[in-house]
Amino acid sequence: MRFRFLRRKGERGPGPLGLLYNEARLPNDIRKGLNWILAGNTFGTMHGIICGGGTTALVGLAAALGAGDTVFGLMVIIPQIAAVLQLPFSMLVNRTRKRKFYLLTYGLLSRVVWLFMGFLPMVSRGVDDQVPIWLMAVILAISSAGNSLITVVWFPWLSDMAPIRIRGRWLSLRDTILSAASLLFGFVVAWLLDVLPDPGKYAVVFLVGGLFGCLDMLSFSFAPEVWASEPRKINLFGTIKEVLQNKRFMKMVIMWTSWCFTANMSGAYLTPYAMNIMGLSFMQITVFGTVAASLATVIAVPRWGKAMDQFGARNVMLVGCIGASLTPLFYLLSTPGSIWPTFLHNAVGALFWSAANLACNGMQLAYSPDDTRPTYIAVYTCIAAIVGTALGTASGSWMLETCRVNEWFVGSFDRYKLLVLVSVILRFGFTILLVPRMEDDNKGTVMDMLRSFRPKKRIVV
Repeated sequence: MRFRFLRRKGERGPGPLGLLYNEARLPNDIRKGLNWILAGNTFGTMHGIICGGGTTALVGLAAALGAGDTVFGLMVIIPQIAAVLQLPFSMLVNRTRKRKFYLLTYGLLSRVVWLFMGFLPMVSRGVDDQVPIWLMAVILAISSAGNSLITVVWFPWLSDMAPIRIRGRWLSLRDTILSAASLLFGFVVAWLLDVLPDPGKYAVVFLVGGLFGCLDMLSFSFAPEVWASEPRKINLFGTIKEVLQNKRFMKMVIMWTSWCFTANMSGAYLTPYAMNIMGLSFMQITVFGTVAASLATVIAVPRWGKAMDQFGARNVMLVGCIGASLTPLFYLLSTPGSIWPTFLHNAVGALFWSAANLACNGMQLAYSPDDTRPTYIAVYTCIAAIVGTALGTASGSWMLETCRVNEWFVGSFDRYKLLVLVSVILRFGFTILLVPRMEDDNKGTVMDMLRSFRPKKRIVV
C-alpha cells in the first residue's frame, strides 16, 4: 500500500508518509505494515462513526427503543467498565506475543456482533418492552470486552514500528486521513438515517458499520509482528506497582483522567440534547457536528503534529486543553432549531481537542518503556475509563436526573445548560492546575510554539 493520494498533484517521488519513512530509514516491510495499520485505523474510524459511543446512529437507535438519559449514560459507561479487562489482556499479550492472532479472533468477534445491533427494533417485545434495550447492552458489553483487547494490542504494536522521532508527524497524518474519512462517510450515514424508513434503516446502517469494523481487524493480518524488546516474564502486580511509582507517567494519567471526568459529564449528553431538545435532524447533526469537526481536524492536526515534534507534548496539551475546555459554552446559546451552537462547538472545539488527543497519545508512548508498554497502557486506560469517563458520565446522568425529578432548571436555562456550565468550569480549572505540573519534555515554551503558527513574511525582492 503506497497511498499515492497523499502526493501532491504532479509531484513525483514519495508523499508525506514516504518522506517520513525515508527520514527514519524504515525497511519496506515496516513501511507496508504502518500503511496497513493506517488502513485499519481508517476502517475503524468509519466503524466508529456508526458504532461508537454517543454516535447519531446509536443515539437514534436507543431513542427508538425508548431509552432515557440513564440509558444514554449506560451506552458510554459499559465500554469504560470493560476497560478493566485490559490489565489481564496486557499480561496475556506480553506472555504469548500473539498480537495478530488476538485481533483476528477476539477482536474480529467484537466487530461481528455489531452486524446484529440494527435488528433490535424488529425484536418482538411482548410484555417486557425492555428486552431490546437489554440486548443492546449485551452487544455493547461483548464489543467492549473485545475492544479492551484491541487497545492493548494495536497501540504498542504501532509504537514498536514507528520511531519516536517521526511518531508525532505520523499520528498527525493519520488523524488528517481519519478526519477526511469521517467527513465523507458521515454524510453517507446521515443520509441513510434520514431517507431510509424505520425500523429497517438501523439494520442497514449497523450492517455497514459492522462490516467496516471487520475490515479494520482484517487489515492487521498484513502487518508484520514487530517487538522492540525481547520477551521477558512480567509479574502483573509488580508491573502495576512500577507504573504507579512512575511519577512522569502518573502525572499524565491523573491529568487526563481529570480531563475525561469533566469532559464526559456533559459530552455524553450533547448529541441526545441536540436531537431531542434542539430538534436537529441526523443530517444537521452530521454536517454541523461530525463534518465540521473533521474539517477543523484536517486543518489543525498537521500543525499540531509538527509542533509536538518541535516543542513537546506538554505545550501542545496545555493549549489544546484550554481551548477545548471552553468550547461547550456555545451550547448555553442554544434554542430549539438552532444549529450554530452545535457547529461552533464542533468546529472550534476540534481545533483544540485534536491537539489534546494527539499529545495524550504521544505521551503514552513516550512515557512508557518498550517491554512493559501494554501494561502501562492498560493501567492508564483503566484509570481514565473507570474514574474519568464512566464516573464522569454517571455524575452527569445523576445531575440531569436530579434536576428532572425536582423540576429544577426547566426554563430557557435548562438542566443540560447547567451541566455544560459546571463541566466547563471544572475542566478549565483542572487544565490550569494539572498540565503545568507535567514534565516539560522538549525545547521551547508555549509562546514559542504559538509564534511558530504565525504565517512567515515573504521577502519581496
